[in-house]
Amino acid sequence: MIDTPDQGRKPATAKTGAGEPPLEEARLRQQAIGVKLRHMFDEVVNEPVPDEFLEILRRADERKAGGDKA
Repeated sequence: MIDTPDQGRKPATAKTGAGEPPLEEARLRQQAIGVKLRHMFDEVVNEPVPDEFLEILRRADERKAGGDKA
């Protein structure tokens, strides 16, 4: 019997191309990446806004309101 690199691996049901993982494996990887990206996005969205940034926005609003009256 000749040992091959594919021994012990599950047979692929559908290949995406030469040497690429099966479609199911690729979809699972994409799904995992999507879950992690959503988690990271949620963390950033829920971070508090720094006081310095709020002050910059407040001053910009004041300038805009003052400019509208002129």
